[in-house]
Amino acid sequence: MSQQGYVATPPYSQPQPGMGALSPPLRGHYGDPSHSAPPAGIMKPAGSLGPTAPVGALPPGPPNSGTHQFGQNGPNISGYPQQRFPGPPPVNNANNAAPPYPPSSHLPPASYPSPGSMSATTQLGHQLGAMQIHNYGPGMASGSPGIPAPPSAASFQGPPQLAQPSILLPGPRMLPPPPSTHNGFGAAPSLPPAGRQDGLPGSSPPTANFPSLPLPGQPPGPGYPPQQGANYSPPQMPGAQLTSPAGFPGGPAQMAGPMQPPKKLDPESIPSPIQVIENDRSTRSGQVYATNMRGQVPPLVTTDCVIQDQGNASPRYIRCTTYCFPSTSDMAKQSQLPLAAIIKPFATVPPNEVPLYLVNHGESGPVRCNRCKAYMCPFMQFIEGGRKYQCGFCNCVNDVPPFYFQHLDHVGRRLDHYERPELSLGSYEYVATLDYCRNNKPPNPPAYIFMIDVSYSNVKNGLVKLICEELKTVLESLPKEEREETSAIRVGFVTYNKVLHFFNVKSNLAQPQMMVVTDVAEVFVPLLDGLLVNYQESKAVIHNLLDQIPEIFADSNENETVFAPVVQAGMEALKAADCPGKLYIFHSSLPTAEAPGKLKNRDDRKLINTDKEKTLFQPQTNIYETLAKDCVANGCCVNLFVFPSQYVDVASMGLVTLQTGGTLYKYNNFQHLDSQTFLNDLRSDVQKITGFDAIMRVRTSTGFRATDFFGAIYMNNTTDVEMAGVDCDKAVTVEFKHDDKLNEDSGALIQCAVLYTTISGQRRLRIHNTSLNCSSQLADLYKSCETDALINFFAKSAFTAVLTQPLKTVRDILVHQTAHMLACYRKNCASPSAVSQLILPDAMKVFPVYMNSLLKNCVLLSRPEISVDERASQRQLVMSMDVADTQLFFYPQLIPIHTMDVKSETLPAAIRCSEERLSEGGVFLLVNGLRMFLWLGVSTPPELIQGIFNVPSFTHINTDVTSLPEVGSPYSEKLRLTMSNIQKKQPYSMKLTIVKQREQPEVVFRQFLVEDKGLYGGASYVDFLCCVHKEICRLLS
Repeated sequence: MSQQGYVATPPYSQPQPGMGALSPPLRGHYGDPSHSAPPAGIMKPAGSLGPTAPVGALPPGPPNSGTHQFGQNGPNISGYPQQRFPGPPPVNNANNAAPPYPPSSHLPPASYPSPGSMSATTQLGHQLGAMQIHNYGPGMASGSPGIPAPPSAASFQGPPQLAQPSILLPGPRMLPPPPSTHNGFGAAPSLPPAGRQDGLPGSSPPTANFPSLPLPGQPPGPGYPPQQGANYSPPQMPGAQLTSPAGFPGGPAQMAGPMQPPKKLDPESIPSPIQVIENDRSTRSGQVYATNMRGQVPPLVTTDCVIQDQGNASPRYIRCTTYCFPSTSDMAKQSQLPLAAIIKPFATVPPNEVPLYLVNHGESGPVRCNRCKAYMCPFMQFIEGGRKYQCGFCNCVNDVPPFYFQHLDHVGRRLDHYERPELSLGSYEYVATLDYCRNNKPPNPPAYIFMIDVSYSNVKNGLVKLICEELKTVLESLPKEEREETSAIRVGFVTYNKVLHFFNVKSNLAQPQMMVVTDVAEVFVPLLDGLLVNYQESKAVIHNLLDQIPEIFADSNENETVFAPVVQAGMEALKAADCPGKLYIFHSSLPTAEAPGKLKNRDDRKLINTDKEKTLFQPQTNIYETLAKDCVANGCCVNLFVFPSQYVDVASMGLVTLQTGGTLYKYNNFQHLDSQTFLNDLRSDVQKITGFDAIMRVRTSTGFRATDFFGAIYMNNTTDVEMAGVDCDKAVTVEFKHDDKLNEDSGALIQCAVLYTTISGQRRLRIHNTSLNCSSQLADLYKSCETDALINFFAKSAFTAVLTQPLKTVRDILVHQTAHMLACYRKNCASPSAVSQLILPDAMKVFPVYMNSLLKNCVLLSRPEISVDERASQRQLVMSMDVADTQLFFYPQLIPIHTMDVKSETLPAAIRCSEERLSEGGVFLLVNGLRMFLWLGVSTPPELIQGIFNVPSFTHINTDVTSLPEVGSPYSEKLRLTMSNIQKKQPYSMKLTIVKQREQPEVVFRQFLVEDKGLYGGASYVDFLCCVHKEICRLLS
């Protein structure tokens, strides 16, 4: 069995530039050491690595799903008829195969120095000396090196074979001289030919013949005894190996001849997120991914494929940090790998996939287990001729209700198995009965209330007029059920400054009527009939009102505003109408008027980098938390559009948005140029399919349970996740803990049930089920990890911890846990090697670059140009992001636009986020989901500039514009279409910033080149690898 592992040997005799002094890692929980147990919802520091776990040989192919799999209500029989639901058309692999991507090494190298820092290549030379990466693995077929051909089957029957990286062929052996002003950094010498680990001819691996030097002051790495009771050598996990040629026997004194200058380290040799993404696309893009196997690892979020539900929920709905859970809690503690699921219950399904089926059992309602209350799903086992079923979650045997009885076939499967979505699919919906409704009566359709800040500044800068004009268009496209002609959603309008103005827009009125509430301390709703109306019926009156609002307040000089009473009024209006709904609040200043929720300016830069910095993320007053609780209790979701020109205390006001499942949109120093970004966000939000007044419960099979929840949610107890609203972009991250041993045969089962009200006022249950493998081998855990899901979990747990812990403590624990996870892998899963080598599991080989990006994020590490409000809003946005959003946010997409072929439908391959990859003659598009930059080098060809901007040269480009002009050239058309397609996949409208090389705005752009050293602190990718390696060695010593 041949597998490989990533190995690095950096020198650590001197402090690494840019790392700063990392304090000793904390072994207790965040903050006060007197705490006996960590509070729920924050990261726990790593514990002991524990004893070496037995590691057996890894069997080829998918992991063993056990002798008894609950997957299909009975034994899996090959050749059994497929499900009869209409599915997506078959995918033609040949036509849909991923196009070949040009390697990024073909791009012109950067030809200008990095201002303020040395180049990444020089840094790499300083950091890792003459290090090289060698990849060991089975021999490769001819053709594209390292990338296997796409599977021929149209459907995935298991995880594909891992792509084998190409082997760097070695050259002569030479010890590199120390860098000096004379020799500089030359080329690193290569190592002798790499041996094959599958026993085929070839010289032995460099780590065998030429052991790396141990760290200063450390003994040589101990050997590893063979596994007990086995006659095979310990397996090596997939990956590549970083080794130093400086460590072979014989020092400089034994070498004859003059010293040769070492080569620079090739930046390509450290693990690349871009390569990982492209490898996955090359093997899985355009394929059909069937969910019929327990614990299989899905394609990456960056890979487009067709997902076919065959008994487990689509990865669009549920992704996990690892698809193989450890059998025991001791194993979980030993590895420190978080066990979590990222659940996006209302994820959008593309047109070529089947939407969720709706199951209606009438007044009987859904069939549920009597003991654990799990809903009927593919994990239930029918017995005794179909009269009873055994629950897959708690093993309780239940009677089958008479209306639900069906005979079993010769293999113990119900005859109607494929006619019932709840028996054969991972995701489906139930129509809920009155038992699931408030006060046992059907809910009313939801309402949207638009609440506009009409203070002096908003009127004068044209914002009020812009909002009123846009609402006329937006209201025409209120969301509606598929078969309905008009939307059932009612609408209402309120304006405010120091007082509130309610409007009666009843359809039989000739003119809208305004009622003013001045008592903001005890706010009330002055009218019920006429405040919430059907838009189509009252269209004329509403348009009349929207025309009048800018005129009514044109002469207003009132600049003070209230905020909490506005939310209170909206909630009371929905409560009086006995319906759930959304508040759309358009606000622009700190609420300083005398009223509940009044805030003061606390933008205190002196608190930054102190233990009190965490207070900047906490609300000033508990009024907003109480308000959020009341809103959730009444199904009132708050969306906040804020237009600040100075500090507005997002941490306080945004709390209501975060805890009610709403969204915060922030437009700094709003100008007319920004209007398109805002209007796109408003249109998108109003049209989103949303679940209202929702409660989510996550059930698990015996042996583990959900313990912590992160997201735009409210928790009134330890199990019920409450969301006044949940839309198609919101994800909840759930952490699991063991409470007993898990059974390797039956695996780990998860069921997520969301009870909600639809946009038409129907109460429904949305069910998502998934099954994972369990193993007593640590190697299986690491093999089944998903880096993108791991970083989503770590980001949310860290961003929760900043509310209560010093930021330095949070950063230190992240570094320590990263090192602990990799040290455990090194100790228990990797083959014997020198202690000075860094070994990374294949599934986590790019985890360090994402973790380093998280550590440098402005939430965890302040920067002078980033305001406190900006940090609070980024924290809030990340808390509700799904896996795809956090992947792009922490590793932006950088596309070399100048290499684009206007005649091709494919985009140029993305390149690594480093200044090294930029070129003076190039144009690059950078996207992170919230921002979009177009960077232009000083030597960009004039014809390219003319084609994009319709100006003759670089100096003529106007960097103030936020959209590209319609030039009409093929290049302009292609670029604008590309940007539009990227934007469609993102939940937020990304403002475009034009950046010219060597001009001031470039400083902001460079903060997104996450592989480089931060301008205001934060390590480069290479420095971070060194830091983590040093910590691993300390843990293993």
